[in-house]
Amino acid sequence: MLIAERIQMVIKMHNLTPSSFADKIGVQRSNVSHVLSGRSKPGLDFLEKILTGFPRVNAHWLITGEVNDSSSASYGESNQVKNESLMEGEDKNEIDRIVIFFTDGTFSEYKQA
Repeated sequence: MLIAERIQMVIKMHNLTPSSFADKIGVQRSNVSHVLSGRSKPGLDFLEKILTGFPRVNAHWLITGEVNDSSSASYGESNQVKNESLMEGEDKNEIDRIVIFFTDGTFSEYKQA
């Protein structure tokens, strides 16, 4: 998952538009637009403003897309989940990931090993 996708996930989890997200973290709306479109990558200042504005976002996850095992139950939390075929010998669609959204705005993402 690209950093732009993780930022988009933070925006969605808080029911914000990219414009209201930009206003909340104190950056120009065009900066958010450029990051989300992939035109530019977020700088340290941009990431710091996200983490300050949304303290439950896991910094390691936001920057790398990986989950630090010591992270708390907040953005970026992940456990490995294995798929099992329900019927032997059949073609199967495998689950890529499961995301559980909580009412406090956090979520847990479970990915296949």
